[in-house]
Amino acid sequence: MVRLTIADGIAEVVLDAPYRLNAVDEQALEDLSTAYDAAADGVRDGTVRALVLRGEGRAFCAGRNLGSIEPGSDDAYGFLAAALTPLLRKMAAFPAPTFAAAQGACLGVGLGLLMATDVVYVASDAKIGSPFANLGLILDSGGHWLFTERLGPHRALDLMYTGDLMSGAEAVAGGLFSRAVPAGELLALARAKAARAAGGPLQALVASKQLVGRIRDERLGLWQAISAENDAQGTLGASEDYREGLEAFREKRAPRFGV
Repeated sequence: MVRLTIADGIAEVVLDAPYRLNAVDEQALEDLSTAYDAAADGVRDGTVRALVLRGEGRAFCAGRNLGSIEPGSDDAYGFLAAALTPLLRKMAAFPAPTFAAAQGACLGVGLGLLMATDVVYVASDAKIGSPFANLGLILDSGGHWLFTERLGPHRALDLMYTGDLMSGAEAVAGGLFSRAVPAGELLALARAKAARAAGGPLQALVASKQLVGRIRDERLGLWQAISAENDAQGTLGASEDYREGLEAFREKRAPRFGV
């Protein structure tokens, strides 16, 4: 269901159940968690400097696999609180830049996996949203926060009440994700951007990732954010990457980070 490959400083995590549109169950979430743990080990030993998440086939992830669920006995709370939420936290805290390439259906849990990724590129014709009104459930996996924060409460409730889906292009225009491109260009774009990040100053990139997370989660004001930037810059000033970057600037050459 989940594959992990590591090459040229990039870990690629692949949802590999295209026959069910990469819909996930508890085992798939466990496999994803294991893959992220292995990739994080790679960051620590220097073999991983960026990560790409993608889905095999015509969909990124159609959400939770509902095929074998019995409504009267389903433990939806357990699936979300015990299995999914810890995974989303782990993904969001991954110690290197993360990128996602999302095509086709990006629904429910699939939307949550994208939300927990640093940079998301989507196919222009991807299908993104909340079909939960048709199931008698609510949007989960952080979807209420994502829609309300990025689209505003009126548009968020419009999508939740109706179950209408946005295209990838509409989602990017609304500020949900970074960029929409034709499906045939999607994976190459994500891999190229991940390769660029993998060649960058890892400690500085992670510092920016953490600061953006604090601004989002702690609602830092301007002066609080500036103070946090000052602290981070003070730490980075003693790093090997800064030394290399400064030497490269003076020598008028490209820096060689992580070498």
